[in-house]
Parts: sequence; structure tokens; C-alpha cells
Amino acid sequence: MIIPKSKSKLITILIHILIWAVFGMVYFFQPITLNISLPYQLWIKQCILLGLLVAAYYTNSFILVPKFLLKNKTSIYLLIVVGIAVVIVFLNIYVDNWLNLHQLMEAAFHKSGPVKHRGGSRDHGWDLALIAITALVLGVSTSITAIQKWQDDKQLNQELEQDRVTSELSFLKAQINPHFFFNTLNNIYALTQVDADVAGKAIHQLSRMMRYLLYDTQQGQTLLSQEIAFVKDYISLMQLRLTDVVKVNIDTPANLQDVPLAPMIFLPFVENAFKHGVSATQQSHIDIVVMQRGKVLDLTVTNSIINDNSVSLDTNSGIGLVNTRRRLDLLYPGKYKLDIEELNANNEYIVHLTLDLS
Repeated sequence: MIIPKSKSKLITILIHILIWAVFGMVYFFQPITLNISLPYQLWIKQCILLGLLVAAYYTNSFILVPKFLLKNKTSIYLLIVVGIAVVIVFLNIYVDNWLNLHQLMEAAFHKSGPVKHRGGSRDHGWDLALIAITALVLGVSTSITAIQKWQDDKQLNQELEQDRVTSELSFLKAQINPHFFFNTLNNIYALTQVDADVAGKAIHQLSRMMRYLLYDTQQGQTLLSQEIAFVKDYISLMQLRLTDVVKVNIDTPANLQDVPLAPMIFLPFVENAFKHGVSATQQSHIDIVVMQRGKVLDLTVTNSIINDNSVSLDTNSGIGLVNTRRRLDLLYPGKYKLDIEELNANNEYIVHLTLDLS
């Protein structure tokens, strides 16, 4: 699922607020545990150091990780990070001297009693603690930046895949044989001279198909009932130019459970059956069976093989088996099975598609 960019930015801001709220609470709570009267200069120093840590965090996040770590310049990255830690330690010492904090803290410890006096070891321990805090801040910065980069890359890949699927669908629409529409219009024109009612019905079917192609499939999803209706309209219009020697049958579920699916999944196989499995003079047939078992959909298209026609979805079909398989791979990876029997004992070409729509 793709998270909207506005929502993603809001989540990022909340994460950063939470991080600094936690760091701030820990950072400012620690001196309070000393149970002595603290000089206000200590809080000035804490604010300065917190500012340095914030600067280190975002310098690492926006500059060092993208420009060095993610570009496999690990050695340079580690040197700069160590340098940042050293700079923060020296700035800590400088701020101590500038605020005369060492003497003020010694006085505060003396006031609280002689046992509280810690001496130089306390300063050394604080330097080690500061290094640990700096390493922790930089580590969190690196981790979050890397995770966000991974999420951004994942989202970009999902968007690119969606665009590719959309392009496939557009390509599929463009590949529908335009001669079908021209031939249908010619057949309808001829019908107007013979049977105006049938011609009117054919025009209505053609307009319904065009509406489906141009508008109803724009979102990349359609309903099973709409897909079946489209196929039936296609069959009905194709039959306008067929003779009685061609028998076409379509069998669909009586109690159809409407489920969303990608549009024009059925059409390549039905179109191929008409293109290569019918003849104006020879007895021929096309049988289309749609079955539904819960969320699993079965499509079987069987057509007679006409010797004059070369049955090949790969080259001669308006859409082609290669493109059809590619769409199925993109839309239903690991959720479909496509079996093709090019010649059975009855001289038939059979396509069987099983599609898991769960």
C-alpha cells in the first residue's frame, strides 16, 4: 500500500518530535538526580549541548548519510562522524570554561556536604557519557534516515509499478484490433438497410463497449459482471459478420459473485478464438466457460482449429500471449495459472486461466 506523501510527512514530523521529547526528558532529568542546588549556568550548558546534538543529528541525516554512507563512502563517513563527536566533546569543555561551570558545580557539591564531592573523575565520566550520548544520537539519526530512504525507495518502486501497469492497460487498449470497430460499423451500416432494430441494438452495444474502454477502466479495476458484459457485447458484435456454420456459446455463473479484477483480462483469449478459430465456410465453434469458486475464477476458451488460420497468440493476435502474461505477472504475481493446449484430440485449441482474486 502506498502512503500519501502528506501523511508520510506528518508521520516523519511526529517521529522527530517524539525522539527529541525523549532525549530532552532524559537529558534534563539526569542533573536533577544529583539532589543538589544546581546553578542556572548548568541549564544554559544543557541547552547548548542539546542544540549541538540536534545539529549533529540533522547534519548526519541530511548530508552525511545521503552523500557518504548511502554512496558506499563508509570510511569517509566514519571519519566525519568521529570528528563530530570529538568537536562536541571539545565544545563541551569550552562551554564549561566559558560559564565557569566547573567551579560553580564544585561549590554546589561543597554546599551539599563533603561526601558529595566527586573531583576530576566526575568530569572524565561526563565526557564518556557525552560521547555515548552523541554516538546514540548519530546512531538513531543514521537508522531512521536509512529506514526512510528504504521506505521512499519502496514507495517509488510501487508508484513505478503502478505506472507500468497503467501503461500496460493503455497499451492493451491500443492493441485491440481497430479493424474490429471499423468492420462493426460497416456491418451496422449494412444492417440499417435491412433491420433497423438490430442495427440500433448493435450501435448501443458498440457505444457501451467504447464507454467501458474509455471511462470504466480508468481506475485500473472493474467488476467481474462488467467484464463479462463487455465480452458478451464483443461476441454479439463479432457474430454480425459470422454465418450459421459458426457456433458460439458463453456460459457464466448463474449466481455470480461480483468481485473486482483488472479490466480486459478475458478479451485476449476471446479475441484470439475469433481470429483463428472461425471460418466463413467450415463448421467451427467457440465455447467460453466462466466458473467461480469463492474468490477463484476459472476461464476456459475452446475453439476449433481452422487449417487456414495459424493459431498463435504470440504473433498474430491483437494483444498477444507475451503481453497478456506480462499483465498477469504484474497484476497477479503468484496468483494465476495459465495453461494452453494447442491441439487436443478434437482438433481444438484450449486456453485455461485460473485466477485467485483474494
